[in-house]
Amino acid sequence: MALEAAGGPPEETLSLWKREQARLKAHVVDRDTEAWQRDPAFSGLQRVGGVDVSFVKGDSVRACASLVVLSFPELEVVYEESRMVSLTAPYVSGFLAFREVPFLLELVQQLREKEPGLMPQVLLVDGNGVLHHRGFGVACHLGVLTDLPCVGVAKKLLQVDGLENNALHKEKIRLLQTRGDSFPLLGDSGTVLGMALRSHDRSTRPLYISVGHRMSLEAAVRLTCCCCRFRIPEPVRQADICSREHIRKSLGLPGPPTPRSPKAQRPVACPKGDSGESSALC
Repeated sequence: MALEAAGGPPEETLSLWKREQARLKAHVVDRDTEAWQRDPAFSGLQRVGGVDVSFVKGDSVRACASLVVLSFPELEVVYEESRMVSLTAPYVSGFLAFREVPFLLELVQQLREKEPGLMPQVLLVDGNGVLHHRGFGVACHLGVLTDLPCVGVAKKLLQVDGLENNALHKEKIRLLQTRGDSFPLLGDSGTVLGMALRSHDRSTRPLYISVGHRMSLEAAVRLTCCCCRFRIPEPVRQADICSREHIRKSLGLPGPPTPRSPKAQRPVACPKGDSGESSALC
């Protein structure tokens, strides 16, 4: 999602951002707040959202923010909205939310006002939640501001609190043999910051799942796996496709549209929850 900027903001801006993160962090809820989250089959969950920001190649200002909503457990797109935006904040590691969340928040608020019946019951965010330098990543930020359950889904390990992508970490990844296998990301502080998850049998690269807001880590991992037709969970994947296609059309770029629903064998069942039962068909 992020694009490097040539220059960073002044120190006073970073200090302001840190204070804002600390203020909002006090409102993060890291437990399940909805009945469907505690249900082994996620009964009651009908709509899952995904958000993404894609960038115009070679342009540090123009980007496209997207929100999609999928039915659950079918994972079919029932709502999508994309808009071109002009970025005003540079990318700074640990402060991604100040660059992207304002645009994503507008999309969520627009949906809430226009078609409240299609509001997602949970958002999957391309980025980290509490797995973050100050324990408050983009998934936490968006979750607190929208008051929606949010899950952080990162493709790469953010190396904080002693977490390293070293030989030991790579060996743990190698031991993830099948879809749904995972291991905790335990920081030097003694805190479990997230889970490394093998989300698909055909991909050995894990996802890094962390709590965003109003959802436990256990439920976040199960739900993410339930949403994966491929390595990337479908809400995030579809939001990425939507934003890139919107950029292509808006700028008149050549090339065929990206297929929205390529054929893929869906998993037979989601990973088992604490109950030991199959969590959901997906």
